[in-house]
Amino acid sequence: MKVVVAGGTGLIRRQVVGMLRSSGRDAVSAAPLTGVGTLTGQGMKQALKGADVVVDAFNSPSFQAKTSLDFFTRSAQNLIAAAQRAGVRRYVMLSVIGADQLPESGYFRAKSAQEGVLRDSELPHTIVRAARFFEFVAPVMGLFTRGGRVHLPSTQLRPVAAADVAAAVATSVEEEPLYGVRQIAGPETHRLNRLGELTPAAQPDGRRVVTDENAGLFAGIPDGVLTGGTTVSTALTCYEDRLKQNSRKSMIRAGAL
Repeated sequence: MKVVVAGGTGLIRRQVVGMLRSSGRDAVSAAPLTGVGTLTGQGMKQALKGADVVVDAFNSPSFQAKTSLDFFTRSAQNLIAAAQRAGVRRYVMLSVIGADQLPESGYFRAKSAQEGVLRDSELPHTIVRAARFFEFVAPVMGLFTRGGRVHLPSTQLRPVAAADVAAAVATSVEEEPLYGVRQIAGPETHRLNRLGELTPAAQPDGRRVVTDENAGLFAGIPDGVLTGGTTVSTALTCYEDRLKQNSRKSMIRAGAL
């Protein structure tokens, strides 16, 4: 089985490729660094030659409404059209929990539109909607740090490790298409401001979290929207356990252990 995994930053792409290769699949990484552009269509024909499955794990470089809508819809149209021409047997798309519940959010509206392009294509498919990654907490804190104070809303989340999401995507590659949605989230529900408190507590940096219900992309989202409801599959890795692991690794690198 040849699987083409398309993605930009590589957080999910690289892990999915590694998991599939370890199970004996011919997994190919498709990204700008490998000469494949989803937005332009560059390199797609060659990359998808002989492909059985396509994994769509790309993400918009911007959360701005117009930019993200254009990126997601055009990239999906290009990749799906190339997959159809190549005779791909199924298509796995990575999306986000809540994509269909937040039309007032430009980013979530764009993700919903991306899903719609796939559904309209009639390709055999599975959409994997994931909760927010553990790995997004620290960058978000950086964006909303002002003078040593981190402004975060108390939005309810069920954060999940990127590795657990990659495993769910790899599993979807191996299984028959659902023609629908699979959801994956972490084992615990947290508030975003609480995650912000836990993060520097593991590696103190002098910052203090301030609850600000108007701060950022996730401000004002009602409880339950970003947690996946009763149909969500629960990953095993807990956020605090990951923080402890990362803290220990940092101490080892620093020679403290």
